[in-house]
Parts: sequence; C-alpha cells; structure tokens
Amino acid sequence: MNLAKNIRKIAKEVLVNEAQAINELTNYLDDNFDNCVNEILQLEGRVVITGIGKSAIIANKIVATLNSTGTPAIFMHAADAIHGDLGIIQRHDIVMCISKSGNTPEIKVLVPLIKRRSVKLIGLVSNTSSYLAKQSDFVLNATVGEEACPNNLAPTTSTTAHLALGDALAVSLLKLRNFSSDDFAWLHPGGSLGKQLYLKVDDIYPNNELPKVAENATVKEAILEISSKRLGATAVVDEEDKLLGIVTDGDLRRMLEKGLNIEELKVQDVMSREVKVMQKGDHAAKAMQVMQQNDITQLIVLDDEVVVGVVHLHDLLKEGLF
Repeated sequence: MNLAKNIRKIAKEVLVNEAQAINELTNYLDDNFDNCVNEILQLEGRVVITGIGKSAIIANKIVATLNSTGTPAIFMHAADAIHGDLGIIQRHDIVMCISKSGNTPEIKVLVPLIKRRSVKLIGLVSNTSSYLAKQSDFVLNATVGEEACPNNLAPTTSTTAHLALGDALAVSLLKLRNFSSDDFAWLHPGGSLGKQLYLKVDDIYPNNELPKVAENATVKEAILEISSKRLGATAVVDEEDKLLGIVTDGDLRRMLEKGLNIEELKVQDVMSREVKVMQKGDHAAKAMQVMQQNDITQLIVLDDEVVVGVVHLHDLLKEGLF
C-alpha cells in the first residue's frame, strides 16, 4: 500500500470510529438528559462548566455554544477552582463537570467542594459507574467503546462524543426557548454572519441616488438617468412613483444590437415589465440570494407599491454578504 492510500485509510478509520460513537449516543439519551434540560430551562443563574485537560477545551466550546444560543454559561477550570475560582459559582447556578473517567484526582477533590455550594451537579462522563457519575444530580452518558488513537490513550473519540452531547444539549435548549434568528442576530452582530441576520435593504438603499423615469420619457433620457445614478438601471414609474418596469444597461445593449433608432424610441418600448423587487424591511441577505438566483445586479426596493430605492450587488459585496 502506498503512503497516500495508507494515510487515507487511517483518516477514514478515525472518522468512522468517531461517527459510530456519536451515533451510539442516541441510545444513551434518557430521563437524565430530559431532566437536565428542564432544570437548565428553569435556571435563574448560569451553567458553570468545568473540566481539566482536553475536557477543559471541550468545556470552553460548550460554554461558547450555550452563550451564543441563549443559555448563559461560564467556564471554570477544575484545577483553578480548588485554588480560589470556586467563587465563580453563585447560588442560582448549576455546574456541569466533564470527565471521561470521572475518577481523576482533581475531580475527586472538586466535586465535594461544588456540593458544598448547594448547587446541582451535571456529570458529563464516559463512565457511568465513576465517582463523578455517582455524585451527580444528572448524568449525561457519553460512553465510547474506544478512542480513535491506536493505543486507546489520546482523547479523540471521547472528546468528540462529549462535544456532540454538548451540542445536543444546547440545541435542545435553543428550540425549547423558541430562540429565533432575530435573537441569534442580536448575539452575533459582527462579521458576515451577523449581517446576514440583521442587515436590511433599508440600511443600504438610502445611500444610493434613486434613478427613475416616466414610461413616456425618451430612451436618451433613460440613458442619462442610468449614467448619472451609476446603478446600471433605472426604475420606470407613474406619476405616484408606483413601479411600472425597469430599464437596465443590458436592455439598452440589446436595443443597440437590434439596430433600433434611439431617437425614435420611448422608455415603454424597451423596458422590462417583469421586475424582481424587494420590500422595505427585507433582509439584505435575501436580496443577495435573489440576485444570485436570477443573475442580476440590482433590485428595486418598494414601500408597498411605491419605488423608494435601488440596491446594487456592489452594495452587498461591500457589506461582506457573499
């Protein structure tokens, strides 16, 4: 077997091992999981998540996921907890302790200290007969057969299972809280993800001059309007600014290719009456999707039937929506 094939074989074995372990977790979901979710839903405080070594890394990720989906959470390192950080735990909190074995020296020192705080304890473990499991009010069972490591030593499959169970917990809480995309946007205002969720066409079109002409205007007037407003198109409107159609630079090119006399044509002779539009209040991400699906570069924005603006593809790309 050549080196490349051997590498891929190893990688596939790891992925299959971990995928099977995650799939097996569905058999371990029980009343403990349900009761744990319900307890957190009623919580007045936060979920304090602790662990040591690789479990601490997983704990940090679960904390981040919970916080971003509407469940307040905070990380407490197990080693630091026994040297002063126990003050993180408040009386309305609940503590989740993550450990594969559930029997490490640090856990055996930490658990009694947590119990003295009179808060409930969740044990996320791969050994349901462990010290941690027996001391926990709720046991989340993340049992795995073996690690992906050939020596069955390096935390690989077990940490993946712990992470997946943490995601299952977070998403269960998200759905039961009816956590919406608007809630998600409020917690993720930065970057392209946040903009996809909160940025609206109303935030963009006022920055552009509104190109518009009447349907009885000359094609020359339409060309001047398109050129001066620099959006590659102009809306065609009636006396009340209600949308009748659109003339794009593409329409004008096709007109010239047909050899039509520009001096004799009116806007109504060349405009498109089938127009893709956005309404005020629509998300900018929706505008981007419509442009991509229809291979166009601008959209008319309406307030009911009245034309109020134009959004161009360049505006959306400038905002990082791609």
